[in-house]
This record gives sequence, structure tokens and C-alpha cells, in this order.
Amino acid sequence: MRSKNSKQLTYWEERHLLWVKRMPCSVCDVAGPSDAHHIAQGQHWTAVALCKDCHQGSVNGWHGQRAIWNVKKMSEIDALAKTIMALSLEKVL
Repeated sequence: MRSKNSKQLTYWEERHLLWVKRMPCSVCDVAGPSDAHHIAQGQHWTAVALCKDCHQGSVNGWHGQRAIWNVKKMSEIDALAKTIMALSLEKVL
């Protein structure tokens, strides 16, 4: 959700976020659609594909206790790398 003071997305940022949201979760591989979790607020190119549980779940989610993240020994950068790799393969294939 964007705040009312955030700047308008460019065409390419919007397209990128739509691609990310169609991907499976970068942590647990559950099929999309996914949330686009921003590593840094407003930096749309660093959005990571996360299912609702891995994003906002009270136990597993990044905004919760991060249990699944700890089990898989993943950081936001690891999830971003997996998102970028999957995006690259999706566009090539």
C-alpha cells in the first residue's frame, strides 16, 4: 500500500512490480500471486516476491517472528537474489 505522499510509479516500476507479484514466494516457493515486499521503502526495484505468510504472518513473516526465514537461513538479500534470478529466467524462457 502506498502512502498519499509517495511519488507516482514510473511505467517501468509498475510493470516490474506486476511481474514480481505474479511470481511464487522467494522464501517458501508457494505459487503466486505474491506480495511485493520492498527492502527499502520507495525503492521499487528491490521488491521481493513473498506469499502473505512469509511477508506478514505473525510467526513466519518478515514483519513477524521470521520463523521460516530463520529455518531457511535467508535474509532479504537472499530473497532478492532469488527474485531477480527467477525474473531473469522468466523473461528469457
